[in-house]
Amino acid sequence: MAQTNILLEAGTNELEVVEFYLDEATPPSVGEGMENVEADPQAPAGAGFYRGYYGVNVAKVLEIIRMPKVTELPEVQHPSVLGAFNLRSRIIPLVDLAMWLGKTHTQTDEQPKTIVTEFNNVTTAFMVSGVNRIHRISWEKVEQPNKYVAAVSNNTVIGVVKLEERIVFLLDLEKVVANLNPKLGLRLDDLGEDWDNTGYRALVADDSALVREMQRDLLEKAGFTVEVVENGREAWERLEDFKRRAEEGNRPITDFVHVMVSDIEMPVMDGLNLTHRIKTDPMLKQLPVVLFSSLITDKLRHKGESVGADDQISKPEVTQLAKRAMALIRDRERAQTETA
Repeated sequence: MAQTNILLEAGTNELEVVEFYLDEATPPSVGEGMENVEADPQAPAGAGFYRGYYGVNVAKVLEIIRMPKVTELPEVQHPSVLGAFNLRSRIIPLVDLAMWLGKTHTQTDEQPKTIVTEFNNVTTAFMVSGVNRIHRISWEKVEQPNKYVAAVSNNTVIGVVKLEERIVFLLDLEKVVANLNPKLGLRLDDLGEDWDNTGYRALVADDSALVREMQRDLLEKAGFTVEVVENGREAWERLEDFKRRAEEGNRPITDFVHVMVSDIEMPVMDGLNLTHRIKTDPMLKQLPVVLFSSLITDKLRHKGESVGADDQISKPEVTQLAKRAMALIRDRERAQTETA
Protein backbone atom coordinates (compact mmCIF):
# COMPACT_ATOMS: atom_id res chain seq x y z
CA MET A 1 0.00 0.00 0.00
CA ALA A 2 1.34 3.44 -0.88
CA GLN A 3 2.33 5.48 2.15
CA THR A 4 0.03 8.38 1.32
CA ASN A 5 0.24 9.70 4.85
CA ILE A 6 3.74 10.99 4.05
CA LEU A 7 2.01 13.67 1.94
CA LEU A 8 -0.22 14.72 4.80
CA GLU A 9 1.31 17.79 6.38
CA ALA A 10 1.42 17.61 10.16
CA GLY A 11 -0.57 20.14 12.13
CA THR A 12 -3.41 20.63 9.63
CA ASN A 13 -5.92 18.74 11.82
CA GLU A 14 -6.48 16.20 9.05
CA LEU A 15 -6.17 12.45 9.00
CA GLU A 16 -6.37 9.73 6.40
CA VAL A 17 -8.64 6.78 7.11
CA VAL A 18 -8.49 3.32 5.54
CA GLU A 19 -12.14 2.36 5.12
CA PHE A 20 -12.86 -1.38 5.29
CA TYR A 21 -15.96 -3.48 5.77
CA LEU A 22 -17.17 -6.59 7.55
CA ASP A 23 -19.96 -8.69 6.05
CA GLU A 24 -22.15 -10.28 8.66
CA ALA A 25 -24.77 -13.01 8.41
CA THR A 26 -27.11 -12.01 11.21
CA PRO A 27 -27.52 -8.27 11.83
CA PRO A 28 -28.01 -6.94 15.35
CA SER A 29 -31.00 -4.79 16.23
CA VAL A 30 -30.61 -1.39 14.67
CA GLY A 31 -30.67 1.40 17.23
CA GLU A 32 -29.43 4.90 17.80
CA GLY A 33 -25.95 5.37 16.40
CA MET A 34 -26.01 2.05 14.47
CA GLU A 35 -27.26 3.38 11.14
CA ASN A 36 -24.43 1.75 9.21
CA VAL A 37 -25.79 -1.75 9.80
CA GLU A 38 -28.86 -1.27 7.65
CA ALA A 39 -29.17 -3.21 4.40
CA ASP A 40 -26.48 -2.23 1.92
CA PRO A 41 -26.84 -2.69 -1.86
CA GLN A 42 -23.16 -3.66 -2.09
CA ALA A 43 -23.53 -6.43 0.48
CA PRO A 44 -23.95 -10.09 -0.53
CA ALA A 45 -27.45 -10.94 -1.70
CA GLY A 46 -29.71 -12.81 0.68
CA ALA A 47 -31.94 -12.25 3.64
CA GLY A 48 -30.16 -11.06 6.75
CA PHE A 49 -26.89 -10.10 5.08
CA TYR A 50 -25.55 -6.62 5.58
CA ARG A 51 -22.26 -4.77 5.44
CA GLY A 52 -20.83 -2.71 8.28
CA TYR A 53 -18.22 -0.02 7.58
CA TYR A 54 -15.20 0.70 9.74
CA GLY A 55 -11.99 2.68 9.58
CA VAL A 56 -8.48 2.94 10.96
CA ASN A 57 -5.92 5.74 10.75
CA VAL A 58 -3.69 5.09 7.72
CA ALA A 59 -0.70 6.07 9.88
CA LYS A 60 -1.17 2.73 11.68
CA VAL A 61 -1.32 0.68 8.46
CA LEU A 62 1.84 -0.85 7.02
CA GLU A 63 0.15 -2.54 4.07
CA ILE A 64 -2.95 -4.38 2.85
CA ILE A 65 -2.46 -7.89 1.47
CA ARG A 66 -4.42 -10.90 0.35
CA MET A 67 -5.23 -13.59 2.88
CA PRO A 68 -1.86 -15.21 3.74
CA LYS A 69 -1.08 -18.83 4.57
CA VAL A 70 -1.55 -19.03 8.33
CA THR A 71 0.10 -21.38 10.81
CA GLU A 72 -1.88 -22.12 13.93
CA LEU A 73 -0.34 -21.14 17.24
CA PRO A 74 -0.04 -23.75 20.03
CA GLU A 75 -1.85 -21.57 22.56
CA VAL A 76 -4.04 -18.54 21.99
CA GLN A 77 -5.85 -16.23 24.40
CA HIS A 78 -8.91 -15.83 22.16
CA PRO A 79 -10.36 -17.87 19.25
CA SER A 80 -10.18 -14.78 17.03
CA VAL A 81 -6.39 -15.23 16.87
CA LEU A 82 -6.21 -17.42 13.78
CA GLY A 83 -2.47 -17.99 13.96
CA ALA A 84 0.58 -16.31 12.48
CA PHE A 85 2.17 -15.85 9.07
CA ASN A 86 5.55 -14.93 7.64
CA LEU A 87 5.79 -11.58 5.86
CA ARG A 88 9.30 -10.79 4.63
CA SER A 89 10.94 -12.63 7.55
CA ARG A 90 8.57 -11.14 10.14
CA ILE A 91 6.23 -13.44 12.04
CA ILE A 92 2.91 -11.59 12.42
CA PRO A 93 -0.19 -12.73 14.34
CA LEU A 94 -3.49 -12.62 12.45
CA VAL A 95 -6.74 -11.62 14.19
CA ASP A 96 -10.18 -12.28 12.74
CA LEU A 97 -11.65 -8.86 13.49
CA ALA A 98 -15.26 -9.90 12.88
CA MET A 99 -14.92 -12.79 15.32
CA TRP A 100 -13.32 -10.55 17.94
CA LEU A 101 -16.28 -8.16 17.58
CA GLY A 102 -18.69 -11.05 18.07
CA LYS A 103 -19.97 -11.07 14.49
CA THR A 104 -21.01 -14.08 12.44
CA HIS A 105 -19.33 -14.45 9.05
CA THR A 106 -21.42 -14.69 5.90
CA GLN A 107 -20.43 -16.99 3.05
CA THR A 108 -19.33 -15.09 -0.08
CA ASP A 109 -17.09 -15.70 -3.07
CA GLU A 110 -15.04 -12.64 -2.15
CA GLN A 111 -11.64 -13.37 -0.67
CA PRO A 112 -10.97 -11.61 2.65
CA LYS A 113 -8.25 -8.99 2.96
CA THR A 114 -5.58 -8.58 5.61
CA ILE A 115 -4.67 -5.20 7.08
CA VAL A 116 -1.16 -5.23 8.56
CA THR A 117 -0.80 -2.59 11.28
CA GLU A 118 1.92 -1.18 13.49
CA PHE A 119 1.35 0.89 16.63
CA ASN A 120 2.87 0.94 20.10
CA ASN A 121 5.88 -0.65 18.36
CA VAL A 122 3.86 -3.87 17.82
CA THR A 123 2.92 -5.38 14.44
CA THR A 124 -0.48 -7.11 14.16
CA ALA A 125 -2.62 -8.14 11.19
CA PHE A 126 -6.43 -8.07 11.02
CA MET A 127 -8.58 -10.11 8.64
CA VAL A 128 -11.53 -8.13 7.19
CA SER A 129 -14.09 -8.82 4.48
CA GLY A 130 -12.75 -6.15 2.16
CA VAL A 131 -11.20 -2.69 1.83
CA ASN A 132 -12.80 0.26 0.04
CA ARG A 133 -10.39 3.19 -0.15
CA ILE A 134 -8.48 5.84 1.76
CA HIS A 135 -10.32 9.04 2.75
CA ARG A 136 -8.72 12.31 3.81
CA ILE A 137 -10.89 14.09 6.37
CA SER A 138 -10.69 16.74 9.07
CA TRP A 139 -10.73 15.68 12.70
CA GLU A 140 -13.56 18.20 13.07
CA LYS A 141 -15.73 15.76 11.09
CA VAL A 142 -15.03 12.95 13.57
CA GLU A 143 -17.62 12.72 16.33
CA GLN A 144 -17.10 11.00 19.63
CA PRO A 145 -19.30 7.89 19.95
CA ASN A 146 -22.45 8.32 22.00
CA LYS A 147 -23.02 6.21 25.10
CA TYR A 148 -25.07 3.64 23.20
CA VAL A 149 -22.39 3.04 20.57
CA ALA A 150 -19.69 2.92 23.23
CA ALA A 151 -21.67 0.36 25.24
CA VAL A 152 -22.59 -2.02 22.40
CA SER A 153 -19.05 -1.89 20.99
CA ASN A 154 -17.38 -2.54 24.37
CA ASN A 155 -15.69 0.88 23.97
CA THR A 156 -13.93 -0.32 20.82
CA VAL A 157 -15.30 2.58 18.72
CA ILE A 158 -13.28 5.77 19.20
CA GLY A 159 -14.91 7.93 16.54
CA VAL A 160 -17.87 8.15 14.16
CA VAL A 161 -17.68 9.83 10.77
CA LYS A 162 -20.04 10.11 7.79
CA LEU A 163 -18.34 9.28 4.49
CA GLU A 164 -20.23 9.27 1.19
CA GLU A 165 -23.62 8.74 2.88
CA ARG A 166 -22.26 5.92 5.04
CA ILE A 167 -21.64 5.91 8.75
CA VAL A 168 -18.10 4.66 9.41
CA PHE A 169 -16.92 3.61 12.85
CA LEU A 170 -13.26 4.27 13.65
CA LEU A 171 -12.02 1.32 15.69
CA ASP A 172 -9.61 1.32 18.62
CA LEU A 173 -7.37 -1.51 17.43
CA GLU A 174 -5.03 -0.77 20.34
CA LYS A 175 -7.77 -1.96 22.69
CA VAL A 176 -8.17 -5.15 20.67
CA VAL A 177 -4.45 -5.92 20.84
CA ALA A 178 -4.21 -5.04 24.54
CA ASN A 179 -7.18 -7.29 25.36
CA LEU A 180 -5.66 -10.18 23.42
CA ASN A 181 -2.28 -9.68 25.07
CA PRO A 182 -2.54 -7.72 28.35
CA LYS A 183 1.26 -7.42 28.49
CA LEU A 184 1.03 -4.97 25.59
CA GLY A 185 -1.46 -2.68 27.33
CA LEU A 186 -0.84 0.36 29.48
CA ARG A 187 0.13 -0.29 33.06
CA LEU A 188 1.44 1.76 35.95
CA ASP A 189 4.69 0.55 37.48
CA ASP A 190 6.27 1.85 40.66
CA LEU A 191 7.74 5.28 39.95
CA GLY A 192 10.78 4.13 41.88
CA GLU A 193 11.99 7.40 43.31
CA ASP A 194 11.18 10.15 45.78
CA TRP A 195 9.77 13.06 43.80
CA ASP A 196 10.70 16.59 44.79
CA ASN A 197 7.84 18.35 43.03
CA THR A 198 6.89 21.85 44.12
CA GLY A 199 3.40 21.79 42.60
CA TYR A 200 3.84 21.74 38.83
CA ARG A 201 0.60 21.91 36.85
CA ALA A 202 -0.12 19.59 33.92
CA LEU A 203 -2.90 19.80 31.35
CA VAL A 204 -3.66 16.39 29.79
CA ALA A 205 -5.69 15.82 26.60
CA ASP A 206 -6.78 12.30 25.60
CA ASP A 207 -10.06 11.00 24.20
CA SER A 208 -9.77 7.72 26.14
CA ALA A 209 -11.20 7.99 29.66
CA LEU A 210 -9.04 5.04 30.76
CA VAL A 211 -5.83 6.63 29.50
CA ARG A 212 -6.74 10.06 30.92
CA GLU A 213 -7.27 8.65 34.39
CA MET A 214 -4.09 6.57 34.19
CA GLN A 215 -2.09 9.67 33.27
CA ARG A 216 -3.78 11.66 36.04
CA ASP A 217 -2.94 8.93 38.55
CA LEU A 218 0.68 8.74 37.45
CA LEU A 219 1.27 12.50 37.41
CA GLU A 220 -0.48 13.08 40.72
CA LYS A 221 1.67 10.39 42.35
CA ALA A 222 4.65 12.40 41.10
CA GLY A 223 3.25 15.54 42.75
CA PHE A 224 1.66 17.27 39.76
CA THR A 225 -1.65 19.09 39.90
CA VAL A 226 -3.51 17.64 36.92
CA GLU A 227 -6.41 18.82 34.77
CA VAL A 228 -7.75 16.50 32.05
CA VAL A 229 -9.76 17.23 28.89
CA GLU A 230 -11.13 15.00 26.13
CA ASN A 231 -9.61 16.48 22.97
CA GLY A 232 -7.35 19.12 21.50
CA ARG A 233 -10.12 21.69 21.10
CA GLU A 234 -10.95 21.56 24.81
CA ALA A 235 -7.24 21.81 25.64
CA TRP A 236 -6.83 24.85 23.39
CA GLU A 237 -9.85 26.56 24.97
CA ARG A 238 -8.34 25.99 28.44
CA LEU A 239 -4.99 27.39 27.28
CA GLU A 240 -6.68 30.47 25.83
CA ASP A 241 -8.41 30.96 29.19
CA PHE A 242 -5.04 30.68 30.97
CA LYS A 243 -3.61 33.25 28.55
CA ARG A 244 -6.44 35.69 29.18
CA ARG A 245 -6.10 35.40 32.95
CA ALA A 246 -2.32 35.75 32.75
CA GLU A 247 -2.56 38.87 30.60
CA GLU A 248 -5.27 40.46 32.76
CA GLY A 249 -3.30 39.83 35.95
CA ASN A 250 0.13 40.53 34.41
CA ARG A 251 1.19 37.06 35.52
CA PRO A 252 3.37 34.40 33.85
CA ILE A 253 1.62 31.50 32.11
CA THR A 254 3.39 29.16 34.55
CA ASP A 255 1.01 30.37 37.25
CA PHE A 256 -1.59 28.25 35.42
CA VAL A 257 0.20 25.45 33.55
CA HIS A 258 3.73 24.05 33.32
CA VAL A 259 3.38 21.27 30.75
CA MET A 260 0.92 20.10 28.09
CA VAL A 261 0.55 16.33 27.60
CA SER A 262 -1.47 15.35 24.53
CA ASP A 263 -2.57 12.32 22.57
CA ILE A 264 -2.33 12.63 18.78
CA GLU A 265 -5.53 10.94 17.58
CA MET A 266 -8.52 12.85 18.99
CA PRO A 267 -11.89 13.91 17.57
CA VAL A 268 -12.47 17.62 16.74
CA MET A 269 -8.77 18.65 17.10
CA ASP A 270 -5.80 16.32 17.10
CA GLY A 271 -2.61 16.66 19.11
CA LEU A 272 -0.46 17.74 16.17
CA ASN A 273 -2.71 20.71 15.40
CA LEU A 274 -2.85 21.58 19.10
CA THR A 275 0.95 21.49 19.32
CA HIS A 276 1.28 23.67 16.22
CA ARG A 277 -1.06 26.26 17.74
CA ILE A 278 0.90 26.29 21.00
CA LYS A 279 4.29 26.61 19.35
CA THR A 280 3.18 29.48 17.08
CA ASP A 281 1.57 31.46 19.91
CA PRO A 282 3.80 34.26 21.35
CA MET A 283 2.85 33.56 24.98
CA LEU A 284 2.47 29.78 24.89
CA LYS A 285 5.39 28.80 22.66
CA GLN A 286 7.69 28.24 25.65
CA LEU A 287 5.23 25.77 27.21
CA PRO A 288 6.70 22.23 27.03
CA VAL A 289 4.51 19.86 24.98
CA VAL A 290 4.74 16.09 25.33
CA LEU A 291 2.97 13.94 22.73
CA PHE A 292 1.84 10.67 24.31
CA SER A 293 0.51 8.35 21.59
CA SER A 294 0.57 4.91 20.02
CA LEU A 295 1.69 6.69 16.83
CA ILE A 296 5.14 7.51 18.23
CA THR A 297 7.26 5.29 15.99
CA ASP A 298 10.54 5.80 14.15
CA LYS A 299 8.59 6.26 10.89
CA LEU A 300 6.19 8.84 12.30
CA ARG A 301 8.30 10.74 14.85
CA HIS A 302 9.07 13.40 12.25
CA LYS A 303 5.45 14.59 12.39
CA GLY A 304 5.71 15.58 16.05
CA GLU A 305 9.09 17.18 15.43
CA SER A 306 7.70 19.24 12.54
CA VAL A 307 5.12 20.93 14.79
CA GLY A 308 7.62 21.60 17.58
CA ALA A 309 6.79 18.92 20.18
CA ASP A 310 9.38 18.95 22.97
CA ASP A 311 9.15 15.20 23.59
CA GLN A 312 7.27 12.18 22.24
CA ILE A 313 6.46 9.07 24.24
CA SER A 314 4.89 5.83 23.02
CA LYS A 315 1.88 4.84 25.12
CA PRO A 316 3.35 1.65 26.60
CA GLU A 317 6.08 3.81 28.18
CA VAL A 318 3.60 5.48 30.52
CA THR A 319 5.98 5.39 33.50
CA GLN A 320 8.39 7.62 31.56
CA LEU A 321 5.79 10.36 31.30
CA ALA A 322 6.24 12.03 34.70
CA LYS A 323 10.05 11.85 34.58
CA ARG A 324 10.35 13.35 31.14
CA ALA A 325 7.68 16.00 31.74
CA MET A 326 9.47 17.17 34.86
CA ALA A 327 12.83 17.18 33.06
CA LEU A 328 11.38 19.47 30.36
CA ILE A 329 9.93 21.85 32.96
CA ARG A 330 13.20 22.10 34.86
CA ASP A 331 15.22 22.58 31.67
CA ARG A 332 12.90 25.45 30.74
CA GLU A 333 13.24 26.98 34.22
CA ARG A 334 17.04 26.83 34.00
CA ALA A 335 17.01 28.42 30.57
CA GLN A 336 14.79 31.26 31.79
CA THR A 337 17.04 31.83 34.83
CA GLU A 338 20.13 32.01 32.62
CA THR A 339 18.39 34.43 30.27
CA ALA A 340 17.34 36.64 33.16
